[in-house]
Amino acid sequence: MMTPPRSASGAPPQGGAASGPAEPDPRRPLDAPASAEPLVRFRGVQKTYDGVQLVVRQLDLDIRRGEFLTLLGPSGSGKTTTLMMLAGFESPTAGEILLDGRPITRTPPHKRHFGMVFQNYALFPHLTVGQNVAYPLTVRKVPRAEQQQRVEKALAMVRLEGKADRLPGQLSGGQQQRVALARALVFNPQLVLMDEPLGALDKQLREHMQLELKALHRQLGVTFVYVTHDQDEALTMSDRVAVFNDGAIQQIEVVDRLYEQPSNRFVAGFIGDSTVLEGTVRATGVDASGERCGIVLPDGRVITGLNVNDARVGDRVQASVRPERIVLHAAPPGERGNVLEASVADVIYFGDHLRLICRIGEGQAEATVKLPLAPGGVPRPGASAWLEFPPEFTRIYA
Repeated sequence: MMTPPRSASGAPPQGGAASGPAEPDPRRPLDAPASAEPLVRFRGVQKTYDGVQLVVRQLDLDIRRGEFLTLLGPSGSGKTTTLMMLAGFESPTAGEILLDGRPITRTPPHKRHFGMVFQNYALFPHLTVGQNVAYPLTVRKVPRAEQQQRVEKALAMVRLEGKADRLPGQLSGGQQQRVALARALVFNPQLVLMDEPLGALDKQLREHMQLELKALHRQLGVTFVYVTHDQDEALTMSDRVAVFNDGAIQQIEVVDRLYEQPSNRFVAGFIGDSTVLEGTVRATGVDASGERCGIVLPDGRVITGLNVNDARVGDRVQASVRPERIVLHAAPPGERGNVLEASVADVIYFGDHLRLICRIGEGQAEATVKLPLAPGGVPRPGASAWLEFPPEFTRIYA
């Protein structure tokens, strides 16, 4: 979590808010070509605090205009440090950050014209909602009449009309977060930066705010850069997600491809749930395209899947398949795709679906099967089952 730096007066930084263009922009399809020049570019950026350990390693990242980009990763992965360097609160040890093609690496935060939204809201408790939202305009010496118009418009964007005269302490957590967002949108910045802004909210309110943020982003068309460790949050809101680990981006991709086509073991394990099988490659190029390989499990059973990392014969590998791609059968389904005999260990009710935990053999982790709620019997613990998962949805990682 980032704590906002303070000015000499104890106020949030002058760049402590963000926004979008005056008129809504049409929404770019996810796969539409980006403009020739990205809004932001990281080129060979590194960051170390002790001169030895690199917190961010050789970062090359393009941020497209108008996109919602999420930096996702576990604690200590480098995602928040990357956001801090973009905001100007940290300086890269090496490399360059470009905005509209111009270096901003040594530009102070208040001159970057970026908006910030923090997890702890960073609102002044002694100022009204309207005064908090007006703060970025006040430090920019915007005329008072124009300030009032902009504040009213920003509060309307976040559905807080009529709340301008209240104090932050009189609002709920979700309303306070909306105030922080309005302050970040009131002065029309080039970029909105958000550091775990929903982390302090309860689950139901957090999910509601995710949808509101996504809708607001689509309405404004401004560029959002969002930091979180919550996979569901990243997949729900983002156009693209950059998955960080150990100071580097492991994969950056649109959300559906990121989930369906993880590029390595870490991403496959970090994004969503997967059943993971340990095995050894016994053949490569087992299909017409040459993209699949066959692996033998410790008990002698054989499965095939996509050879993601060019594993070779004899390599120890992991096969990964999503719970919703596994079909459960009460009897052997015959020779079609990958089929493993299993026994049901547990049945877990999730409200909108069931999760079956299945044992699939000595030395293997338990398999997870996702089943929709439907009339009819549900397998009980101890029952035999056969798990079918197509090779095209089975990914093999070296």
